Amino acid sequence: MAKEWGYADHNGPDHWHELYPIAKGDNQSPIELHTKDIKHDPSLLPWTASYDPGSAKTILNNGKTCRVVFDDTYDRSMLRGGPLTAAYRLRQFHLHWGSSDDHGSEHTVDGVKHAAELHLVHWDSKYNSFATALKHPDGVAVVGIFLKIGREKGEFQLVLDALDKIKTKGKEAPFTNFNPSP
Repeated sequence: MAKEWGYADHNGPDHWHELYPIAKGDNQSPIELHTKDIKHDPSLLPWTASYDPGSAKTILNNGKTCRVVFDDTYDRSMLRGGPLTAAYRLRQFHLHWGSSDDHGSEHTVDGVKHAAELHLVHWDSKYNSFATALKHPDGVAVVGIFLKIGREKGEFQLVLDALDKIKTKGKEAPFTNFNPSP
């Protein structure tokens, strides 16, 4: 069986660079953020996200996480501003979670893991396809949002409810009219 990335000791973040050399150094994941080292850059414009709920298409279980896929054939759901030099189309979002409520996020802040993390994955349409954009350092922009355990409110409950339809690897179900705005 071919080796693939994951989160176990033998294929977790410490080994990702073996399959993906770009995962070493400044392009690595996961990222440990140290708030004492973060400085505000006043030259950056605010970023904005405008999402069309009608662009949500499906939810699927790929064996590692659940993924909600969006129609990205034209500029319906977009991310703009901040350090981005172009508008980026929303392709999908997925979740990272753990076996208990005290960890699960891919990234950490000052050593703290969160219960889960949501990644909204966008791509620059100048590359004509998501697959092509993935090959370029400026091709993809991901917004990560830490999640905590609590009483659910709003749109995210729709994702939780849909998980019952995709309990096993390879299951996919329609997932429409969803607004992922953070």
